[in-house]
Amino acid sequence: MTNEPTTNSTEAVQCKPVEVVVGEKGVERAIKHLKRKMASEGILRELKRRRHYMKPSVRRRKKASEAARRRRKREKQLGSGGRI
Repeated sequence: MTNEPTTNSTEAVQCKPVEVVVGEKGVERAIKHLKRKMASEGILRELKRRRHYMKPSVRRRKKASEAARRRRKREKQLGSGGRI
């Protein structure tokens, strides 16, 4: 059995397993470490993104709306700080 990615899309996916060693600290500590590691590598975000197929037009609209939301948030923060 090889460690090659299996995917339906044309983009290449790196398969790198996430490993956590359960030592003397216990299982609870290992679970916390695993969650932190998965969050830092963006695994959960990627899973949520790939859960359902999104048409390219919908993806573009979502990307534009997210950019507008970030821009409004940044303008709001700059406005409240006294800067113009």
